[in-house]
Order: sequence, then structure tokens, then C-alpha cells
Amino acid sequence: MTRIRLQPSGIVFQALEKEDLLSAAASAGIRVPAACRNGVCEICEARLNSGQALNTRNQQPIPVGQRLMMCRTLALTDLELEIPAVMASGQYQPRKFQAKVVDVRSISHDVYRVALALPRRRDIAFHAGQYLSVLLPGADPCYFSIASSPAAENIELHIQASPDWVSAQKVIDALTSGQDVTVELPHGKACLSAAPEKSLLLVAAGTGFAQMKSLVEYLKETTFTHTVKLFWGVRKHEDMYLRSLAQQWHEDWDAFTFVPVVGDDEDNDWGGHHDQLVRAVLASGADWRNTEVHASGSPAMVYTLMDALLAEGLPEGAFFSDVLEYAPRA
Repeated sequence: MTRIRLQPSGIVFQALEKEDLLSAAASAGIRVPAACRNGVCEICEARLNSGQALNTRNQQPIPVGQRLMMCRTLALTDLELEIPAVMASGQYQPRKFQAKVVDVRSISHDVYRVALALPRRRDIAFHAGQYLSVLLPGADPCYFSIASSPAAENIELHIQASPDWVSAQKVIDALTSGQDVTVELPHGKACLSAAPEKSLLLVAAGTGFAQMKSLVEYLKETTFTHTVKLFWGVRKHEDMYLRSLAQQWHEDWDAFTFVPVVGDDEDNDWGGHHDQLVRAVLASGADWRNTEVHASGSPAMVYTLMDALLAEGLPEGAFFSDVLEYAPRA
């Protein structure tokens, strides 16, 4: 097995013996532009910076400094490739698109599941765990996690819109009007540009589950071999709007564990800082020094969780949340 490092992104993945580089990247969840898979379209072009590689078309070694097609290349040693088309987390520049609303349906008392179709979908790249903004005329942008895998045909959103939440209700009204809507994506650095090399612990409160759904569906498409544990905290049972889906992952995927945390289970004792959810995570018995954590919820929950896990030995660089970017501590 060889290790492949992509520059300038710094992304690293592994290739099996006799596995072409494009297939190895796909198995690691890395999106490399490709079309023909036989070296004709030249979309998966990269440059060999170091290492020994073989061109499978003519069975000749590829000189360092020369270009190669990843679909027609085998790694003979560890390699470094230059491929600007592959970006790391947070490096894709947000762009605006007109999205067609494919479906809007209520899936709980206050959550809507939305499907959007974007033009030239294969050319639009984002990482699992990123989010988008819905841009309405005369209104501030409204941000929502993308709930679907980067490989999915449509973009899925989970929008909580109670009657007293004016901005979210305006978004739902716009989405159900029959007109296209303007969206901007991708946003966010708390995401996965490749399958990680350690176990994952995912923590969501409320509709923070949307971000975790994107991460889980992405990992299921890769050759990820470590464990994944999802904690989903809500105030009441009816707030866990896709519990059956999370339970299905738990039953179908041996590496996956789902832990629901519901305030109703303890006389609705839901602390202002989501202490119940944090306590459940701390009691999981994870090897914190070899775990990567992704959290989605309110700033209070995220910072309470982060402080608790760092105190337990989690490395600071192993905790990811969009809250750290949009609501930094003073």
C-alpha cells in the first residue's frame, strides 16, 4: 500500500497494489474531476512531483515533473502529485446559483425537508459537512447545512420553521412559491475533504443532524474502516424528525452507533447549555486522543462540549464545528 499526497491541498490517501490513482482517491472520498476513466478526456490530469509511478497504457515509468492521468497511473512508491482541481476543506470559493425547488415536505411539527436541483450539478463541488445560504430579495442570507452527500444528485436541506420564526418561514414561503431561488455555496470549514484516519464522534443538537447526515452518507460511500458514533440531542421525542433513518444506519452498518439523547427521557431536564447531551458524550468511553469530533448545534452546546472534551485529552485540532468560525469566543 502506498501513500499519495496531493498538492496544494495537502490531502493524503492510500492506494492498494494495482489500484489506479483515480479509483484509490474515490475510495477515500476525494472528488477528482473525471469523465471517461480511460485517459482520453484528460480531466483527471496531475503532475508527478516525487515518487515512482507507472503509466498503465504503455507500461512505462512516468518521469518526475511530467503530467499523468490518475485513471491510468499506478503508484510504485509513495507519491506527491500536483493537482489544483482538488481542494481541501474550506478552499472552494462560494458561488451563486439559481436552484430549482424539486420538493418541499413537512417531516415533523416544525421541520421541512427540501430538495434542490442545481444546474450542471457534476461541476459544482462541496465537501461533506459544508453549508449554503439562501438569498432572498431584501433579506439577509439564511444559512442551512447541506444534508446530502457531495455525490448526491440533489441538494438536501432540513429547515426548522416554526410559526414565530419569521426569517425561516419566509424561506419556506419562497421555496413553495414555485419560483427558482438563489443559493450560494459552499460555506464552512468544519467538513471532510477525505475520509479521516481515525474514529469519528458526531454530536448534533436539533437540526444540526443535517450536517451529520451529510458526513455519514459521505463516509458510507468510501472505504472508511474506523468507527462512527452519532449522538443526537433534542428537547422532545417529536423533535427527532429522522430518528428512523439514524436507527437504520445503526442496524445496517456495523461500524456505526447511534445514541439518541432526549430531554423527555429525564423529565425534560434540558439544561441551558445542553449539559445532558455533553454528559452522554463524556460517558461514551471513547479514546479521545485517537478520535475526531464534529459538533453542530448552538454556540453554548458546542463550547461546553469542546471544553469538556479538551479536558479529557482530546487534541484541540481534532474538534470541528462551524460555531468556531461564525461565533468565535472574544
